[in-house]
Amino acid sequence: MAISESGVAEHIAEAWRRNLGGSIVTANIDIVRAATRDPALTSLVASAELVVADGAPVVWAARLSGHPVPGRVTGASLVFSLSGLAAREGRSIFLLGGDPGVPETAGRLLSKRYPSLRVAGVYAPPHGFDATPEGMRETADRVVATTPDLVFVGLGFPKQERTIAALQARLPRAWYLGCGAGIPMAAQQFRRAPERLQRIGGEWLYRLWLEPRRLAGRYLKDDLPFAIKLLSGAAWKRLWVNRQP
Repeated sequence: MAISESGVAEHIAEAWRRNLGGSIVTANIDIVRAATRDPALTSLVASAELVVADGAPVVWAARLSGHPVPGRVTGASLVFSLSGLAAREGRSIFLLGGDPGVPETAGRLLSKRYPSLRVAGVYAPPHGFDATPEGMRETADRVVATTPDLVFVGLGFPKQERTIAALQARLPRAWYLGCGAGIPMAAQQFRRAPERLQRIGGEWLYRLWLEPRRLAGRYLKDDLPFAIKLLSGAAWKRLWVNRQP
């Protein structure tokens, strides 16, 4: 479904009223690239209740192919808009991910911004927690014990989606957002790109400038060539369809 950020909030609010849970994948170009190359990851993405277009190239490709979406719906933005929704609806959130101390800071700042927000818990799992059943179970235990209504999972793809699947098996009526760097952004560990740069699809350049050593290989070697291929393929497909009698 082509859905806006406000539409995501409306969908979740209605699901809460019906006592239904679900999950959201924020599909940027990195996630799309990975999912197109691994059937298991394709299934992981497809299992989500909602898949939104996080990356500008994903939005552009959808428009070029003749299946436009309303615009970008980023994990970083949804952390705020869904926290506001939870506050209005009397629901609780859990922040899972980030470096030690980061989810605590994010929870504190979100509570300050939305005074009626209930933060059920926060946790920064240790590196490699998901490598063993015991590590995953311990992390899930911490979340499940607080029975949150909404869980922000910022662990990167596909670790966050795999963690969400494990949590859903035990807490099926909650909602889950795979938000990538949304938790450190909410904690003001680093800022998002200026709004003008976001509007023209240049946020990745800002992130690359902030973290060149960590992101250069992924953005320039992997994602950029794939984005070009995705956009040219979408344009060719649209042209081919339009030329058919």
